Amino acid sequence: MTNNDIFKKLRVALKLRDDDIVKILELVDFRISKSELGAFFRREDHPKYVECGDQILRNFLNGLVIHLRGPMPEKQKNKTKKKSSS
Repeated sequence: MTNNDIFKKLRVALKLRDDDIVKILELVDFRISKSELGAFFRREDHPKYVECGDQILRNFLNGLVIHLRGPMPEKQKNKTKKKSSS
């Protein structure tokens, strides 16, 4: 199964439109146009078909996590250090 297949199946399963996918990728500061995105969803024998690279799929999955769960809360730094008793 290729990255394109995974991307297509996620798109259908989550009922995502091209605009939604572009916004999800923007959540992780990855910019892509709708025409570039459409090339991933074409058939392999189409002249304008483009293979989806690992980086694009990885960024989409990271953006999808943020989209579905919300951004990660910032970790609070413990300002007071505990003194160890000797």
